[in-house]
Amino acid sequence: MMNEELQKIIKDLRLWGMLEHWDEYLKLAEKQHFSAVRLLTHVIKEEYKVKQGRAKVYRMQRAHIPEPFVMATFPFNRQRKLNKKKLLAIYDSFDYVNKCQNVIWVGPTGCGKTGLATSFLTHAIEEGCSGLYISFPELVSKLYASMADHTQEKVIKKYASCDCLLIDEVGYVEVEPAQVGLFFELMHKRHKTKTTLVTSNLGFSEWGSFLKNNHLTAALIDRLTENSHVINMRNCVSLRPKLGQEK
Repeated sequence: MMNEELQKIIKDLRLWGMLEHWDEYLKLAEKQHFSAVRLLTHVIKEEYKVKQGRAKVYRMQRAHIPEPFVMATFPFNRQRKLNKKKLLAIYDSFDYVNKCQNVIWVGPTGCGKTGLATSFLTHAIEEGCSGLYISFPELVSKLYASMADHTQEKVIKKYASCDCLLIDEVGYVEVEPAQVGLFFELMHKRHKTKTTLVTSNLGFSEWGSFLKNNHLTAALIDRLTENSHVINMRNCVSLRPKLGQEK
């Protein structure tokens, strides 16, 4: 049994796996005749697994993902027009993070863009990356509010620094000129240094309709697409149940 002094030391060191499984480790060591080195190695490896698991849970919580979709549950059988082979090749290679590539989904409402983008974000977080989810309307609102209290740099730094940023629903709201400028600055800072995931119900030729600045729109799209994969879902069907079909 662990004495109180050792318990306090382990708590101060925040070695929660060791604290919880101490007796199990000693029984295993006795049963399998572990040497001191083998026992210490086993305990360290198990503690590492515990810390990795807790860190992943913490990263997921900080990402603020509304619904944590995973690729395994996406209904590819219902989305015949989607290039499944291309999509999974990007996902499985993990180059979108390793090479700081962007992935952009373009298609109508309800076709599964957010679910797929969230799966990519979740995958990145599970692999040890920091990640954030935010809708475009919320992002531009936060950028606009930051101008009032002069916290633009702090807000932009928050969204520029995470390894994988998912900006959902780009194109659902019109934005003010100042917001466009701040959004462009954010994308410029992330350009070729971080991965940005984007979903939009509008094709790039239509982005000028809500950004209302042709020069910045062209520059933004140029940076966003230079090192990216574009997933065309414009011919995909809605996956949402129609009125009267919900169970």
